[in-house]
Amino acid sequence: MARYLDVHPVNPQERLLQQIVDALRDDQVIAYPTDSGYALGCQLGNRDGRDRILRIRGLDDKHHFTLVCKDFAQLGQLAKLDNSAFRAIKAATPGPYTFVLPATQEVPRRLMHPKKRTVGVRIPEHVFVHSLLDLLGEPLLSSTLILPGETEPRSLGWEIKEELDHQVDLVVEAGETLAEPTTVIDWSEGYPEVVRLGAGDPGRFEAA
Repeated sequence: MARYLDVHPVNPQERLLQQIVDALRDDQVIAYPTDSGYALGCQLGNRDGRDRILRIRGLDDKHHFTLVCKDFAQLGQLAKLDNSAFRAIKAATPGPYTFVLPATQEVPRRLMHPKKRTVGVRIPEHVFVHSLLDLLGEPLLSSTLILPGETEPRSLGWEIKEELDHQVDLVVEAGETLAEPTTVIDWSEGYPEVVRLGAGDPGRFEAA
């Protein structure tokens, strides 16, 4: 059975954050809230966790995982950005966007797109996520919690606990969460292409 932790949305309790970090370092899979619905997450090096997330979501190995970063400096270690991408993405983060970019050598090959060598990266605007990443000290391997046959991410922690009780190890509740996925911008070819409309305004990239 999954553990259920109710974290304060404005002032996350450090002891609870430490429990979540310990779970991640123990190769557990968590369901956690972001600024665009719930996501599934595990440590970057957790191969089994990656496979479990794919099974929960009903996806194959071609799925573009997202590396959730605490700040722009961390994002820049994982993805290659030219000047135009740097300026536009820096201005849009933190926020409900996911960017697909060429991966740097810091990214394990199993986390890249198998042919394009790209990676998804994002910086959420969410107090709990920032606090967690700050304590974890590294990005989180993540995927939006959209279950097979559904189109929107889950937004209720207790509902996820009931439905995925034996598929995830820990469910985090941290206040209200919007059930709208990120807007996905593919910048891997040197220009922005909006490939999924979501919570983030795409207009700033359509005009880029």
